Parts: sequence; C-alpha cells; structure tokens
Amino acid sequence: MSTTTRVVDATPEKVWSVLADGWLYPLWVVGASRMREVDESWPEPGSRLHHSVGTWPALIDDFTEVLDATPGSMLRLRARAWPAGEAEVVVRLRPLEGRTEVVMEEDATAGPARLMPKPLRDPQLHWRNVESLRRLAYVAERRP
Repeated sequence: MSTTTRVVDATPEKVWSVLADGWLYPLWVVGASRMREVDESWPEPGSRLHHSVGTWPALIDDFTEVLDATPGSMLRLRARAWPAGEAEVVVRLRPLEGRTEVVMEEDATAGPARLMPKPLRDPQLHWRNVESLRRLAYVAERRP
C-alpha cells in the first residue's frame, strides 16, 4: 500500500468530525466531485457515501463503503471509481500533543488500476494523497 503521513494542527476529535461528515468528502478527497447521498449510519461499517468522480460533463457516479471503523482513530474504506476500479483506503489518527498524525494507506484492489505495476502505482497514489491530506488539514484546522 502507498502510505502518506501528515501532522494536522487539530485534535483527533476535530479530524474525525470531518471524516464522519460524509457530505464533506469532496472537500478533501482528490477526484471526488460531488455528493449525491450519504447513508444516515455513516461512518458505521457497511454504510456508504454516494458520490461522483471526475469533472463535468464526464462525471461517473459510484460509492465508497466503510469496511471498518474505530471512532476517533481509524476508518477503512472501499472506494469505487469504475471504470478505473476500486481501492482500499485506511485512515489512521494518532494523538500528538494537541495535534493529530494522520496516516493514509491506499492501494488498488480491483479493475484496470490493479494492472499497473506497484512501483508505478504507489507514487501516483502518494501524490494524490499528499493533496488529500492537505485538504483534510485545511478543513479540520478551520472547523469551529
């Protein structure tokens, strides 16, 4: 899995509040364009975010599903963006003296993206997740 880490100037509770608000997903996830629906039980295992990826007019409707969650510390997702494929994403939060170390791990699990050799796939995922964590930090650090 590609691993990306960032220290956020917000408590784990504030960072978790962003992750737990499915309507904020397109604000911090690179590639997510809009939300169509968020299951009421989000982020409980089995719940889904119904989103679109891409740019208009070439938007693709798909979903992301929670595989596992430990409120305040871990969120494991199956992110879909067909026809590109699927990925497993794990976001871990670790308290760090009033701040939060956020670690995001991601790898393709199905579809054409899985056919790309790992040494080529990982740098692209890392680059995208550097920006995603930067956006997550912006939202969490400015959240009241």
